[in-house]
Amino acid sequence: MLVEVHSAGLCGSDAGAFDYEGGYEWIPVPRIMGHEYSGRVAEVGENVETFDVGQKVIEEPIHDCGHCFQCKNGQENVCQNFSITGMHNDGAYADYTVVGERHLHAVPEGVPLREAAITEPTSIATRAVFDQSRLTPGDDVLVEGPGPIGVLTAIVADSVGANVVVSGLGKDAEYRLPLLDDQGIETVNVQSTTMGDVIDERTDGRGFDLIFDTTGHRSGVEEAVEHVRKGGQIVVVGIPLPARSEMCIRDRWKNFEQALRLMESGEIDVEAIQDTSYGIDDAAGAFEAFLNSETCKPVFSFAE
Repeated sequence: MLVEVHSAGLCGSDAGAFDYEGGYEWIPVPRIMGHEYSGRVAEVGENVETFDVGQKVIEEPIHDCGHCFQCKNGQENVCQNFSITGMHNDGAYADYTVVGERHLHAVPEGVPLREAAITEPTSIATRAVFDQSRLTPGDDVLVEGPGPIGVLTAIVADSVGANVVVSGLGKDAEYRLPLLDDQGIETVNVQSTTMGDVIDERTDGRGFDLIFDTTGHRSGVEEAVEHVRKGGQIVVVGIPLPARSEMCIRDRWKNFEQALRLMESGEIDVEAIQDTSYGIDDAAGAFEAFLNSETCKPVFSFAE
């Protein structure tokens, strides 16, 4: 199927590939990146049955092969030959992209295409909150890291009644932490406030019931161990995309649908998260703003 790209988001994995930092050097160059996107079906192959030309769609960017030993034994989550759109093959930072119909979801009419472009990171948040955690309403929850995944995880946890606080660094205090404050979610700058004081104030010193580490760094897990209560839970969410692909395939369809429904219902203020728009001719500016924590979720705009 040929999809005309409407909007495409920029995430931490894209930024890692842009910097060509360790863990991303395997990506062949040149490569068109972009795996978080929305668009409309432009053309369909003769065997396509699910979608029609003009229909709004988003893609699941992690693809299992369907043919290896694991896939044939129902273990698609550990597919030997998985591929990631925008990394193993060209992605959506372009006017058009080609994708098989089994990797697409229909976008509800009530969800604008620009907003639908963050379905993939929102699905990671829904998986973390609904599938990986034991969260219950009233739990004291810490989300480490106010990047896009952290922001979305905090909003999803807040939507089901958790008492959420998000921790960030000094560089986050200028933009990303205030963004969460505007959403009614408490934040803490760990470089100016002692977490021990926060724990004493919020939990009477016992520690958080649940911690989501979305930092993508080993230090985040080490900090979580210090701040979780005895018998509590730590969920590591901030795993780079290439590693994440080995653990998220099994339930991803459900999580994408959950994400779309949350956006459709208005539980997620997508406009606040998708805070900046760029043309693809200013790609470097978008990446630099993201890497400097000057924006939360930059979006490249293509079709009108």
